[in-house]
Amino acid sequence: MANKSVKVGLVQLSCSGNVAENMEKTLAGIRTAAQKGAQVVVLQELFRSLYFCDVEDYDNFLLAEAIPGPSTETLGALAKELGVVIVASLFEKRAEGLYHNTTAVLDADGTYLGKYRKMHIPDDPGYFEKFYFTPGDLGYKVFPTKFGKIGVLICWDQWYPEAARITALKGADFLVYPTAIGWALHQDEQTNDDQYNAWQTIQRSHAVANGIPVVSVNRTGIEGPMQFWGGSFVANAFGRVTYKAPHLEEEVHVEELDLTGSDRYRTHWPFLRDRRIDSYQPITKRFLDEE
Repeated sequence: MANKSVKVGLVQLSCSGNVAENMEKTLAGIRTAAQKGAQVVVLQELFRSLYFCDVEDYDNFLLAEAIPGPSTETLGALAKELGVVIVASLFEKRAEGLYHNTTAVLDADGTYLGKYRKMHIPDDPGYFEKFYFTPGDLGYKVFPTKFGKIGVLICWDQWYPEAARITALKGADFLVYPTAIGWALHQDEQTNDDQYNAWQTIQRSHAVANGIPVVSVNRTGIEGPMQFWGGSFVANAFGRVTYKAPHLEEEVHVEELDLTGSDRYRTHWPFLRDRRIDSYQPITKRFLDEE
């Protein structure tokens, strides 16, 4: 590894119904992160628009675009200008009637490195993603960038240790999660706390189990019946939170990840060494019914 640390910018913003304004606001956020020293900039999930999956509306398919396409061209040019890697969550139109929740990665010279398509698709009140997105079919992905190997997962993928494990086993130096999740406005404070803590805890556990840092970037602001909870954070390779953004405010923050920690934690807590890969075949079944 050429660099033993990497400075990662987290761009936590609120969004409006104006796609052009959201893009300009995000580009400004990337510039701010670069000015603060970021080498890699991670954007929140579906940053170009409001979180449209709170309703099932065919008109929302008009928000989708090809990847690579207009947004990756714009972001690639900015990545080259600033010398930063950009991890950008977009609504992909793959073909007529075929859409994905996709994250593109632009290297620091502006090169489009590829994309990851969200594997786990939720369908809950306020999160009707199965109406819009086909599950990913590219597998789990690690992108070799100028500043390290980035493992990219997206939002609902956060709850699945299998996804984090496979991405880590593919050689990721750290994991990133573009995210859009929040509190229903009618919820009580205890429920809000429980939900946020569960969300953060599961991702910190991926850091612990795999011995690599985790970066999670969420949106903020009120959209329809939802208060997106912000709270973007960074955990080191042993799950300690080294940075947490405010819940209700926009924030552009740069955090330095110590990538040397992975070797130390993996050596002293050798979870990868002690994996019983010969015993894991049952995990490929939906449920282990009594036979």
